[in-house]
Amino acid sequence: MESTVRPNPALYDDSRSVLLFADRPSRRLEMRTVIESLGGRVVEVAPIAGSLARLDARISLDAVIVDADETSADFEALAARLDHAAAAGSYRSVIVIPPDLIDHAAAFAPHPGVALLCAPSEFERTAAVAEAIAEPRIRLHDVNSDNATPRLRQLSEEIGRIARVLATMSGEEHAGVVVPPRPDPVPASRRGETIVDAIQVRAMIRARRLRELFFASDLFADPAWDMLLDLMAARLERRQVAVSSLCIAAAVPPTTALRWIKLLTEQGILIRIADPTDGRRVFIELSDAAAEGMMSYLAAAQRLATITP
Repeated sequence: MESTVRPNPALYDDSRSVLLFADRPSRRLEMRTVIESLGGRVVEVAPIAGSLARLDARISLDAVIVDADETSADFEALAARLDHAAAAGSYRSVIVIPPDLIDHAAAFAPHPGVALLCAPSEFERTAAVAEAIAEPRIRLHDVNSDNATPRLRQLSEEIGRIARVLATMSGEEHAGVVVPPRPDPVPASRRGETIVDAIQVRAMIRARRLRELFFASDLFADPAWDMLLDLMAARLERRQVAVSSLCIAAAVPPTTALRWIKLLTEQGILIRIADPTDGRRVFIELSDAAAEGMMSYLAAAQRLATITP
């Protein structure tokens, strides 16, 4: 069955060329329909196996769309290639995955120019494809441009400001002092004789979840703060958090969580740590500056006698 929605052939010279990789015929048809309905031109549809050779055969390309059902050496190599292309500013990509591939996809394609969609809704899928085929290549690498999320930039600046103030007050900000890469997570809170532990942070997270008993959950769709709280608790517990686990902790659709993880990482709030025992997985942690800011906030909140979510 052929797609019933096709762009005007007369517009092909101006349309965006798209390469589509998917193993299931039904998914190929669905994705092709979406691409063409948005004015994209599908130059080839192929399975994921052998995808690198097909990419190499293309002189020019505007976007690559991948719909994967399972991991494989071909999928991992393709994801890594798409990440490299995004970093080089060559083209954008969209990778659609099931929940059990979150860690694999996140490990091989961390660049924000590769959109990771986990069991996406029709709207999420269409929006991601539209962004991929519409974004000018020259602006692909400009993550810190005026188009960056204002709230995210503000959050990054505020955490950095708190950390700097805290360091100044404690007398630790001296010229020539080298900050250790993995500091003890507790000292920041002890400077004010206030100790914050993981149990208290987890209580804050549970309290935030209570909101959904009384208000519509979509009122609280921004997962950034939930992610920071979960990672702060994990830091206090000296526990590592995989990408898939952080997506669950975010309490939002996984596609939304994956997008925020990439944005927060680009802003330096989160950092990626490779799993030394499994090259197909990465852990997510707070950066040292973000952790200092969180400890300062939590200690200040506790000194007010009530920790407010």
